[in-house]
Amino acid sequence: MRVKKAIIPAAGLGTRFLPATKAMPKEMLPIVDKPTIQYIVEEAIASGIEDIIIVTGKGKRAIEDHFDHAFELEETLLRKGKTDMLDSVLQTSSVEIHYIRQKQPLGLGHAIWSARKFIGDEPFAVLLGDDIVENDAEPGLLQLVDQFNKTGQSVIGVKQVSEEDTQRYGIIDPGAIDGKLIDVNKFVEKPEPGTAPSNYAIMGRYVLTPEIFKFLAEQEPGAGGEIQLTDAIQKLNEVHSVSAYEFDGRRFDVGEKFGFIETTIEFALKRPELRGQLLQLFREKLDEEERNK
Repeated sequence: MRVKKAIIPAAGLGTRFLPATKAMPKEMLPIVDKPTIQYIVEEAIASGIEDIIIVTGKGKRAIEDHFDHAFELEETLLRKGKTDMLDSVLQTSSVEIHYIRQKQPLGLGHAIWSARKFIGDEPFAVLLGDDIVENDAEPGLLQLVDQFNKTGQSVIGVKQVSEEDTQRYGIIDPGAIDGKLIDVNKFVEKPEPGTAPSNYAIMGRYVLTPEIFKFLAEQEPGAGGEIQLTDAIQKLNEVHSVSAYEFDGRRFDVGEKFGFIETTIEFALKRPELRGQLLQLFREKLDEEERNK
């Protein structure tokens, strides 16, 4: 069965970006001139997804407004011949976007479980908004979909991280490795420092079979007192093998302040109209630092 549906969890409070996120969803913070969540939606579209459900929480109405039609704006841009701007506004109009509210902040696993009726009895994708994956050749999610089509098994996107960073992620205990496809002995959510079974970290891209909902419904709170998706995936793995795939592409972490700033700079440098000014600014700042030593 083809993967046509995706879940994007967007119910978090965004406390790392306070006070900016007191009234604005963290998913709407812009990387240059595009909200972070739009990069995620565009990756889903490029991967063949036709229906997306965004799991929101209180104060997230701006996300719905962003992906809704703005007829007056669109008509104004069309009338003024600003077709490039109009195209950027309509870039995500080819996919159906639905919304459901997570009524209690019980964790990522609970957010996914909240969308079970939308998914039904189909395989589906999950894309987390803290990770932007850049790959012009083949989107990160599409690589996982391709692997699912070959194996029929749930597949989790991973990247290698430094040993000191393993405590920040779900980590896999790898078995046999065939190129980039990895058998998984066990999934561990945020292992204690020095106890990680590998440095392969789960990086916010999943293709899952609907059996996961059974385990999410039964899952007890784990790390942080929340219902963890990684714990439910481990339960699924004990019954139906779950693979990991080390996908190609550069991953940008926009879930923390420095990563967000780094991503903004990297994406700005790719824009011809901004690159020269930005490099000039860096040179001026470096010269100023030298003079002040």
